[in-house]
Amino acid sequence: QVQLVESGGQLVQAGGSLRLSCAASGLTFSTTTMAWFRQAPGKEREFAAAISWIGGNTDYADSVKGRFTISRDNAKNTVYLQMNSLNSADTAVYYCAGKRSGRSRIANSYDYWGQGTQVTVSS
Repeated sequence: QVQLVESGGQLVQAGGSLRLSCAASGLTFSTTTMAWFRQAPGKEREFAAAISWIGGNTDYADSVKGRFTISRDNAKNTVYLQMNSLNSADTAVYYCAGKRSGRSRIANSYDYWGQGTQVTVSS
């Protein structure tokens, strides 16, 4: 059974930083594309960042580019999202997702999902 468990979400002041973690089990992590999506209250789930299993190629939404960094540690079956210069627009539930094939920004193309972790940025 595949499990993705996010952690690291909390209340942070604007301008601050957080690192989210997602621990995976029950899948071949080293050959799974991983991504972070987020969903703000009253809004649809949106793509934030993705990292491929080949070469660690990354992709970022324009809204987070230059502030967020996605990385993975295949030895620990864990993907991370380092978030810097946070602002109120970053307040959302952040979800970890995995897919068996190539990188994508489309949520429906992902096969596995975590339960989410809340990030709240106070201004």
